[in-house]
Amino acid sequence: MMHTILVATEKPFARVAVDGIAAIAKEAGLEFRLLEKYPDKETLLKAVGDADALIVRSDIVDKAVIQAANKLKIVVRAGAGYDNIDLEAATAKSVVVMNTPGQNANAVAELTFGMMIYLNRNFFNGTSGVELRGKTLGLHAYGHVGRVIGLIGRGMGMDVFANDPYVEKIFIENDGVKYVPEKKDLYRTCQYVVVCLPASTETRESIDYTLMSSMPEGATLVNPARKEVIHEPSLLKIFAERKDFRYITDVAPNCNEQLKNEYGNRYYATPKKMAAQTEEANINAGLAAARQIVNYLEKGDRTFQVN
Repeated sequence: MMHTILVATEKPFARVAVDGIAAIAKEAGLEFRLLEKYPDKETLLKAVGDADALIVRSDIVDKAVIQAANKLKIVVRAGAGYDNIDLEAATAKSVVVMNTPGQNANAVAELTFGMMIYLNRNFFNGTSGVELRGKTLGLHAYGHVGRVIGLIGRGMGMDVFANDPYVEKIFIENDGVKYVPEKKDLYRTCQYVVVCLPASTETRESIDYTLMSSMPEGATLVNPARKEVIHEPSLLKIFAERKDFRYITDVAPNCNEQLKNEYGNRYYATPKKMAAQTEEANINAGLAAARQIVNYLEKGDRTFQVN
């Protein structure tokens, strides 16, 4: 019996990505179905009913979606973060959940430097700014994104440091990046710290007042990851206490309006999450998701499973 692969994306893939996913499905003998810009959750619930495999982007795959998908065997989040998927509900129904790590790493890294330069040049308002060259750059986590940010930082003449308890010291140092065993020392050392953490029980609100307040004069905290990793009361407190502290983020915090109104010259948040919004990342993640589904259905390959 032919398996069905459903691409359900409220925010559509690039057309090249859709065509590529369809071609991969056809070659593997899978039926391909597409649901784009769906108007409400009920539409999604109906669409997943007979799907064996599901590809999503930032779409919410909660318990209701999992339960409505009677034949579902695998869900792949086309991207690195997967906090939009209810892992517990999926596991309870023996549904494999995967992400596509690394496919959008360069897009996130380039946006990170775009935000840093934008802030350093005073939002391009014509006044004198500061350069990144010669400054210290700290990477809080050294996964796919952190590694590319480090590569670009070194190319721009920055002194790069990294902390990640899950990555071996030799791996970091082989990239020409200085290994820092303790995260508190990373924040104490670096003028710019980029948070590359996923949102998890361990990381939620883990960037707190102790870490922020330890950063050197002229500190800039950069968050291209998830808003949940920042402890917002601490963020507001440090802004009030230190006129030199700056924060730039690819996901607006709950206190966005207060920060804009009171500290607009030291704060910037993108209008909506933009990190993976490039044509290349869009295509890479979509095609990777399709290939992972084929490999799982044909070979039982569980590489990149997250539940």
